[in-house]
Amino acid sequence: MEGGVTKGRDLLSGRLFVLSSPEELARAAAGRLWGITRERAMVLGRSGKGARRITVALSGGNTPRLMLSALSSEPYRSRFPWDLVHFYQVDERWVSSDDASSNQRMLRETLVSRAPVPPDHFHPVDTSLSDPREGVRRYEEMLRRAFPETKGGFPRFDAVLLGLGADGHTASLFPGSPVLDEGTDWVAKTKGGDPPVPRITLTLPLLNASSHVIFLVSGKEKALVLEKILTGKGAGLPASRVAPRRGKVTFLADADAASRLEGESAPAPRGGDVRDRKGGAA
Repeated sequence: MEGGVTKGRDLLSGRLFVLSSPEELARAAAGRLWGITRERAMVLGRSGKGARRITVALSGGNTPRLMLSALSSEPYRSRFPWDLVHFYQVDERWVSSDDASSNQRMLRETLVSRAPVPPDHFHPVDTSLSDPREGVRRYEEMLRRAFPETKGGFPRFDAVLLGLGADGHTASLFPGSPVLDEGTDWVAKTKGGDPPVPRITLTLPLLNASSHVIFLVSGKEKALVLEKILTGKGAGLPASRVAPRRGKVTFLADADAASRLEGESAPAPRGGDVRDRKGGAA
């Protein structure tokens, strides 16, 4: 038993940051994304080569909604490098873009219509097409145009924001789905969740090519699955398989979601940018 706790602490070091409430979590996540894009913009400015472009993939759901609302408000609204950032969708339900369950609708309402996002910097999944397979094909074609330098591999997003389901799913990658074994395609059709409609999702290899992955986890119902993932007890769960070799994964959780991991995490300061134990950006 003691050995298992030690392993859990090793896995948690620098990975989990706990906020007191969903609102504090949202502000901390906005600060984290701002920090990533700011640092990336500085690197692009120093290099002076190629297109100055930052790529971010966003998930739907209530927790990302709060984060995007914070990002669209001060102090981040006036500081975020909107002119450089291109936003993409991690996944989408195959519903009309004006449906209440549409991720695209949520992203437009909380971010695109409220913040100074250039019109051609938001790249949604087109669910007006004939069927989900056509939607997959078109979305992957769009991504391949956006990342023309990627040859025989997967594009490297600067940041990907993911949620976590109580069943261990993330994006639209559900336990037991054959899509979890996809090794070539960037985008795939799947099904699951609530409502149980066809979905389009980025694949695991693409997520694992990212530079930064941020999980946003909120609510008591996520406490058990978060504990499993962060202590190595849920190795087969889809969210546990998000592990970029050349990137960083950070879990931002509110107190309820982290309640089974009390004393195992690094506390994050209230609001603003998230800091690690040494005082640098997390």
